[in-house]
Amino acid sequence: MVTLLLALIYLAFISLGLPDSLLGSAWPQMHLDLGAQLSMEGIISMLISCGTVISSLFSEKIIYKFGTGMISAVSTLLTAVALFGFSVSGNFYMLCFLAIPYGLGAGAIDAALNNYVALHFASRHMSWLHCFWGIGAAVGPYVMGVAMSLGKGWRGGYLAISVIQLVLTIVLFAALPLWKINQEKNEESITEKKEPKKLKEIFKIKGVAFVLIAFFCYCAVEQTTGLWASSYFVINRGLSNHTAASFVGLFYIGITGGRFLSGFIADKFGDKKMIRLGICGILIGVVFLLIPANQLFSSYKMLKEIFPLIGLGFVGFGCAPIYPSVIHATPDNFGKENSQAIIGIQMAFAYMGVIIMPALFGIISQYITIALFPIYIMLITLVMFIMSEKMNKLKSKI
Repeated sequence: MVTLLLALIYLAFISLGLPDSLLGSAWPQMHLDLGAQLSMEGIISMLISCGTVISSLFSEKIIYKFGTGMISAVSTLLTAVALFGFSVSGNFYMLCFLAIPYGLGAGAIDAALNNYVALHFASRHMSWLHCFWGIGAAVGPYVMGVAMSLGKGWRGGYLAISVIQLVLTIVLFAALPLWKINQEKNEESITEKKEPKKLKEIFKIKGVAFVLIAFFCYCAVEQTTGLWASSYFVINRGLSNHTAASFVGLFYIGITGGRFLSGFIADKFGDKKMIRLGICGILIGVVFLLIPANQLFSSYKMLKEIFPLIGLGFVGFGCAPIYPSVIHATPDNFGKENSQAIIGIQMAFAYMGVIIMPALFGIISQYITIALFPIYIMLITLVMFIMSEKMNKLKSKI
C-alpha cells in the first residue's frame, strides 16, 4: 500500500509540473488572440506566483485541518478548473482572475507533498519526486505543440492538460484511504496531531532564516538562468537564437536528469553533501560562462559554443540536487513537528525569489549590461552557500 501511495505521489508531481511551462509556450499566440500586449504575460505569471505564496504560507493550517490527501485532491481539482477556465477565456482580465485559484492550488499541493515525502520517505525519493516534476514541465509544452499542430490552438492545449488534471483528481479522491493506511503505519504524522504554530513563532526558530534565504537564492538562480541565459548568449556571446534556445532546453534537461541520477547517491551522501555538490556544480558552470570563448575562438564555431554549453550544463546539474535536498533536510534540521510550517514558508520564499530576482536582473541588463549575467548568478550562489553553511554550523552545535 505504501508503494502504491508513493507511485500516486510521483504521478501527482508530474501533474504539478504539466501546467508550469504552458503559459510561456502558448503566450506568443495567446496574446494575439486576446488582444493583450506581449509584456502582460509577466502579470499573469506574477499573479500565479502570488497565489502560490499565499497558499504556501497557510499550508500547515489547512493540512492540519483537512489532511494531506484531501488537500492534494482538492488542490488538483482547483488547478484543473482554473486550466479549463484558461481554455475558454475571452479576455486578458479573465486570465488574471483565474491565475489566483491556479496559484492557490499549485502552492498547497506543492507544500503538502514535499513535507509528506520529507517525513516518510528516503532522500532518494525526494530527488526522484522533483525529477518527475521536470518530466511534467517538459511534457506540457509538447502537449501544447501537438494541440496547435492539430489546429486546436492554445485553447486545445489548456483543455487537454485540464482533462489530465481532472482525471488525476478523480484518482486522488478514490485513493484517500491510502493516506490513512500510511498514517497508521507512520505514527509520526506530526502535522495532524499538534496545533499549527503561528508564523512569528516559526521565524523565531534558530536557523530558519538561514534556510529561507538559501532557498530564496536557489530558486533565484534557477529562474534567472532559465529566463535570461538565452538573451545573454545571443547579445553577449554572439550565438544564434536557435542555438541559444537549444542550450536553455539542455539546462532544464540537466536539472531533470541530474535529479534522476541524484536519487541513486542521495541516501549515501546525505542532504548536506548533496547541497554542497550542487553549489560547486553551479560555481564551476559560472567559471565556464565567464570564459570569453567568442573572443578567444572567434574563428572556431565549435569552440565558441562549447564553453557556454558546458557552463550551462554544469549550472543545470548543480541545481538538480539542491531543491530536493533542502526540503528533505527540513524535518531533521527543525523537527518533524515544525516541518510542514517551515516547508510552507520555504515554498513562499522560493516564489519570492522567482518573482524578484529575475526582474532585478532585467533592470541590471537594461541599465548596465547583460554581460553581468554570470557574475549575478555567482553572487546569488555564494550567498546561498554562506547561508547553507551557517545552518550546518548551527546544526552541529545542537
